[in-house]
Amino acid sequence: MLAAVVAVAALGIWASDVYVRRSGIQDPSAIVIDEVAGQWLALVALPVDPLAYFLGFALFRLFDIAKPWPVSWADRHVAGGLGVVLDDLLAGALAGLCGWLIWWALMAWGVIERVS
Repeated sequence: MLAAVVAVAALGIWASDVYVRRSGIQDPSAIVIDEVAGQWLALVALPVDPLAYFLGFALFRLFDIAKPWPVSWADRHVAGGLGVVLDDLLAGALAGLCGWLIWWALMAWGVIERVS
């Protein structure tokens, strides 16, 4: 999954850079490959479980929309294709970290059972 994130992010940076240069729009809503890379990165840290994946999806959307630091910094200060993708990768990394911590806490408290 991590290899897929790297491949999609690299392709996304290249394609987004071409689109941004040609259109002049800094973060076009027509580009969604950045969302894919960020969402997949969030899921890398979580077990293969529908509830865990829902948690990762919800946290990614929260961080992608709310843009806490460092997501907001990347959104404002990094231009071009890298800027389009980087803020979503940072949102995905935050979502993965928070999702993993929440999942671990839920397991420790006995709310959910360990997923193999």
